[in-house]
Amino acid sequence: MASASVYAFSFLQFIFLILLATLSAVLPATSEKGFSIEEATVDDLQLAFKRNHLSSRKLVEFYLKRIQSLNPVLRGVLEVNPDALNQADKADEERKTKPQGPFSALHGIPILLKDSIATKDKLNTTAGSYALLGSVVPRDAGVVTRLRKAGAIILGKATLSEWSHYRSNNAPSGWNARGGQGKNPYTGNDPCGSSSGSAISVATNMVTVSLGTETDGSILCPSDSNSVVGIKPTVGLTSRAGVVPISPRQDTVGPICRTVSDAAHVLETIAGIDINDKVTIEASKYVPKGGYAQFLRKDGLRGKRLGVVRSFFDFGNDTFLQETFKLHMRTLRKSYAILVDNLEIDNINEINSDQSEDIAMEIEFKLALNAYLKDLVASPVRSLADVIAFNKKHSKVEKIDEYGQDLMVEAQKTSGIGKQLNGALLNMTRLCKNGFEKLMRRNKLDAVVTPFSSFSSILAIGGYPGVLVPAGYEKGAPFGICFGGLKGSEPKLIEIAYSFEQATMIRKPPSLFA
Repeated sequence: MASASVYAFSFLQFIFLILLATLSAVLPATSEKGFSIEEATVDDLQLAFKRNHLSSRKLVEFYLKRIQSLNPVLRGVLEVNPDALNQADKADEERKTKPQGPFSALHGIPILLKDSIATKDKLNTTAGSYALLGSVVPRDAGVVTRLRKAGAIILGKATLSEWSHYRSNNAPSGWNARGGQGKNPYTGNDPCGSSSGSAISVATNMVTVSLGTETDGSILCPSDSNSVVGIKPTVGLTSRAGVVPISPRQDTVGPICRTVSDAAHVLETIAGIDINDKVTIEASKYVPKGGYAQFLRKDGLRGKRLGVVRSFFDFGNDTFLQETFKLHMRTLRKSYAILVDNLEIDNINEINSDQSEDIAMEIEFKLALNAYLKDLVASPVRSLADVIAFNKKHSKVEKIDEYGQDLMVEAQKTSGIGKQLNGALLNMTRLCKNGFEKLMRRNKLDAVVTPFSSFSSILAIGGYPGVLVPAGYEKGAPFGICFGGLKGSEPKLIEIAYSFEQATMIRKPPSLFA
């Protein structure tokens, strides 16, 4: 529960904050016509476009200047797109030519992509590793194709934990060889999760919205720690084609934004069938007609049955967290949600001690990564073995092997699909049915509510969705609240999360940027 930690400021953190204060003092906050860009939602920006208070070019210029000023300290952005301004000009011209549209919610809106999401353009796709620098992808990732079709501007690539945190257990969250160590803008500490740069960047208004990926916690945890909203979709709801993989069984692509409404707009854009990811065909049955924005209802908590699993609310002697979440429970009730309290997942101890996820992930990572690398048009590496050899060869010269590569080495030892993998998969299916699914159905729940991103592993092993919303700050360190449900329950989760967000309005930017 990294987000629940209280961070004691060191001298280095003090210097970090001084640097950010100096940088933030010189950053512009408004367009030429007085429209405030900071903290603006997608809907705010679209209205500003319509009223000619802002152009996509001015918006991109604002973000480029902000990245130039803040990113040397925060390290949330790995690359900016040299064609971003051209894309902005195209969007402006399209609105000028067709003033009445129709345009999508993301038309002319800049977005950052986690650097594991492929783009067939001048940007690299490296998962933060020098081993993939200069590689050539065969096509845009499926989600990028949808973003381009919607008229979104690909602003650049966000930093991440290298190889989506599947290189070494010794590497800290937010570190990659190409970009260095990402920083939580609220504390100067751990930004959490592999989609760290996506969260850092939207939290500090270096971009409007972003995409991350999650295998286990990599959207929910950075959202939790950086006071932003993250949606971890049902596996297969969004395409993983063209995404550097860990586990096709658990990998999912989702939005990291400042508001639930922005996240819903992004999810609406990227969800759906992609012939290059067969799992999306089956999962497409979960995509609602009319999209996800229709579920942005202030009364979305009314009548919802929310399960409270008390084992996740053990805060020890932390009175502040105890009182904060008591207040949130009262807010849920006042919004006419039905709280089903004091629940237990029957097999929670077995789930917590089981190693099936780790076993399966090791085997799947090698198989999936080898397939991804072989599909590249050009690449310095063509297999996991090549990656390991590359890191070893260049570690002393380029100092890129500071934290080792133990996870990769163990994955390389695996021998593919067999009894071990099949046994692990069957075991996880059993744990899910006898655990989370049984809890949900027995109590007729719409969602489970838990603090922080502590429920991420339960959601991960079954491919279930979750939405995380800012819930407070403990001595400056953000933390969130998570709503998780069964497969395809995104409409309900968005209703619940949006209603909670609107009832509380807790999120605030890092104090130096307020």
